[in-house]
Amino acid sequence: MDGICTLANDIVYEQVVALLNSIEAIYGQEMPVCIYPYDDNTAKITAEIAHRPQVQLYDDRESIQRWDEFVCQIWDAHPIAQEKWLKLGKDKYYRVGTHRRYGAFDGPFDRFVYMDADTLLMSPLTEIFNKLNDYDWVVYDFQYTDLSHVYDKSSAKLAEIFTPQELETKIFCSGFYGSKKGVFDVKLRESLLEKLRQGEAQILYDMAPDQTILNYMVMRSGIYSYNLALELPESQKTGCCVTSEHFAAQNNILYDQGNKLTYIHYIGLSSKLFNKVCAGENIDFPYRDIFLHYRYLHEPDKRPKFTTKPKVYNAPPSLTTKVLKKLGLAGRGK
Repeated sequence: MDGICTLANDIVYEQVVALLNSIEAIYGQEMPVCIYPYDDNTAKITAEIAHRPQVQLYDDRESIQRWDEFVCQIWDAHPIAQEKWLKLGKDKYYRVGTHRRYGAFDGPFDRFVYMDADTLLMSPLTEIFNKLNDYDWVVYDFQYTDLSHVYDKSSAKLAEIFTPQELETKIFCSGFYGSKKGVFDVKLRESLLEKLRQGEAQILYDMAPDQTILNYMVMRSGIYSYNLALELPESQKTGCCVTSEHFAAQNNILYDQGNKLTYIHYIGLSSKLFNKVCAGENIDFPYRDIFLHYRYLHEPDKRPKFTTKPKVYNAPPSLTTKVLKKLGLAGRGK
């Protein structure tokens, strides 16, 4: 069975509703969805999906605990991550809940597409699922242009583990990918963990913990992967990120130079922003109307009605710089 997965708790409730509605706008209730819980704060989501028979909240506690333990063991092997996180006032393990998306490798779908909660589906995922007939990993993003948010570029060991070509072409964003159940079985996980304990953990980028581990797992396993951003003809490629200003909206679908986006990723925008806007605060951000359309698709009467001049949302400078560096390429917003 094919399905779509996401990761969420009630903090991103508004975004999850928008994502689920965008999926329904394309597939109706024919596409099953599984939500992986970031933590136990899921009361609002549970109530919401009670009216959506195609949506389930993942509740395999053994699977969740198994992946939690796996990633904690990985970070136990990292030379400086935990020391760094504690200095920042963080817990010993940073954002462990983000790794719970890995439960999809145990979950209900034989093949799945994972989408972050801050994404909206713009097109059917036919091409992604078709490619999963031949590949175990399919992505569509431009993360390969920025290694720094996936691995520690200063680590000399990086060049010992991966070839320059791999580092230039195999990097991907953990916000959207297609894969299959059982890709990372117990034997493979133990093998990877042993390599990390032998010193390879030093290449991991500790401030994007789920993304760096996922990239390592895929690349170190030699999984057969495919990136549409590298393989599609130039005339058919689209961007996917909110940092691109040139997307055109038509009938609540975004287009990049005449081509429908597969998805739009509101990366770098805080969940607090979406919550404030949904509460009626008139704050502008890129493609806000698209988000609001899908958030209130089934309850348009509840959509905020703004009468004042909108305030411009300004992300913290460091985050803005990070996002633009990570995603912003002229002509193709990554």
